[in-house]
Amino acid sequence: MGEETSTRAMKRTVTTKSEPFEANVAPIVSSYNQRIRPILDALESLRRLNITNEGIQLPSIVVVGDQSSGKSSVLESLAGISLPRGQGICTRVPLIMRLQNHSLDKPELFLECNDKTVSTDEAHVSDAIRVATDELAGHGKGISNTPLTLVVKKNGVPDLTMVDLPGITRVSVQGQPKDIYDQIVSIIMDYIRPEESIILNVLNATVDFSTCESIRMSQTVDITGERTLAVVTKADMAAVGLREKVIADDVNIGLGYVCVRNRIGDESYEEARAEEAKLFRTNPLLSEIDKSIVGIPVLAQKLVQLQETSISKILPEIVKKINDKLGFHLSELEKLPKNLTSVADAMSTFMRIIGLAKETLSKILIRGEFEEYPDDKHMHCTARLVEMLDQYSNDLHKCPRSDSSNNFLIEELKVLEEAKWIRLPNFLPRTAFLTLLQNKVKQISSMPIEFIDKVWNYLEDVVVAVLMRHTEPYYQLQTSTRRAGHSLFAKMKENSKKYVVKVVEMEKLTDYTCNPEYVSEYNKLMANQNGFVMQVDNQAQVYVEGFGTVEVSHLRQYQNPTLLSQAFDLRMRVTAYWRIVLRRLIDNTALHLQFSIFSLVDKDLGDEIVNDMMSLYGGGIERLLDETPSVANKRDRINRSVEVLRESKDVVASMMEKISIHAN
Repeated sequence: MGEETSTRAMKRTVTTKSEPFEANVAPIVSSYNQRIRPILDALESLRRLNITNEGIQLPSIVVVGDQSSGKSSVLESLAGISLPRGQGICTRVPLIMRLQNHSLDKPELFLECNDKTVSTDEAHVSDAIRVATDELAGHGKGISNTPLTLVVKKNGVPDLTMVDLPGITRVSVQGQPKDIYDQIVSIIMDYIRPEESIILNVLNATVDFSTCESIRMSQTVDITGERTLAVVTKADMAAVGLREKVIADDVNIGLGYVCVRNRIGDESYEEARAEEAKLFRTNPLLSEIDKSIVGIPVLAQKLVQLQETSISKILPEIVKKINDKLGFHLSELEKLPKNLTSVADAMSTFMRIIGLAKETLSKILIRGEFEEYPDDKHMHCTARLVEMLDQYSNDLHKCPRSDSSNNFLIEELKVLEEAKWIRLPNFLPRTAFLTLLQNKVKQISSMPIEFIDKVWNYLEDVVVAVLMRHTEPYYQLQTSTRRAGHSLFAKMKENSKKYVVKVVEMEKLTDYTCNPEYVSEYNKLMANQNGFVMQVDNQAQVYVEGFGTVEVSHLRQYQNPTLLSQAFDLRMRVTAYWRIVLRRLIDNTALHLQFSIFSLVDKDLGDEIVNDMMSLYGGGIERLLDETPSVANKRDRINRSVEVLRESKDVVASMMEKISIHAN
């Protein structure tokens, strides 16, 4: 509530109408309002803090003009001091002129640049500016975008802050960079582009305004001209048609024109103003121009009023932006990882991060909880693992492909022929069963390994992604956990491959199961054995349970009914047992993976990361104290911004207090 009251008081202050200008006071007495000074002081402090680097633009009057337009003369007349003159570009850096009306016996002038303040006086200010400019832009004719501030405290000057920019020239001369025009344009556009800038466009009365480069530039950023004021110099040299030019306003100057006469020769500023007043009073052509738009005193008064209006409009928004940006940066600072300063801090942080990572992995790999990744189905691991296991089961059941219906029992008959030995005729040789079983196992032996590769590659992607998310603020830990993760998964993948290879080899070597489903399935398949053998002689096709309709005419060449019965028996035994084998492969693989994942989350991953951190490559837990360059730079940048914004907030608060005191 107090701040709102102060803001309202401030608005009332800066919009107060200026007092009438007394033309007979030399050099200038602008409308001076004691209550506007704190605001100008505050804006200058904010400018010194480079608050524009935080994206907060300050209201300013920016002076632009083509080379030799008389820009320096206008500024000299406003300030009552001499500025550097000569051929070519006189202003080679942005010159921030801070004019303050003071009832001093002796004027005070000083330059500020690069945290350095240099006192000077009216007689030597021009030389002081040249020296400071040489420091910023180098000796010669080059330019620089580093600003130089000139503070003038003097009785009779208007309370104004203006930015004088290099004059526009299209052609470089000897000693200037070839791209001097582009450099000047870049500097000018930086200053006139912000909506908060008032553009003071200095135009030479002797030229066509529409051809002025400064007009073209200002029109690119201020199309309507609502923040452009034109000052027309050298009115005494082009009196003919000047009134018509400013009335016609062909170049769309929204804030209007002010026509002035430049100081000539050794005239004092008081003499120059007197001659100017006389010129516009007595010249037959110039005296026709409305008196409200002629003379340096009128220009000073207009600039002060524009400055006050601009400040009243913009300052409340500046206060809001400072508070908003300060809050934003403090929030960003809170999001950054804690700045670790001791081994104890590093150890605590390390344990916390590993604990959080393990909890996340436990959720998505074991418990099937996905609230941390609601929309990322890739991270819904239990569901994806079930899908992979189902696909693995389907692939196993499709392979190996059984012989076609045209070759039913041919493989079994061939194996039985080769398994003959001296024995009783009704015994089924075990070697025949093992031969068929081993052939089937060999055909699918690569599939479990391929499945293991697929699963562990997927799990590695998931686990590394989780680790990277939790260790993101700490580069050294992130590097170590990534290395540890890849190393651990290589080991676990190799262990799983060895496991499934052993399982496959065991299925090749033995034919055992205690699963009652084997006998049940076998008996079911054997129920049609006799009928099948009898139909071979008189049927071309026979329906067989579990196989559908098969061709049997090719079996008539086998005249031995016992051999045919044994082949049928062997086929049904292998078929019933193969289902047990596949189920055993799938179940064992699933159980192995579940156990490995649990071990991974519960113990192996943490142990591997700790071992890596303590290894030669890891560098110990102390490495956690080293921030990544990006995080360190971001922290420094935010801290600098916070410091600037806090100082800016203090500046504004102090200004509000002074305004409130004067308002009362």
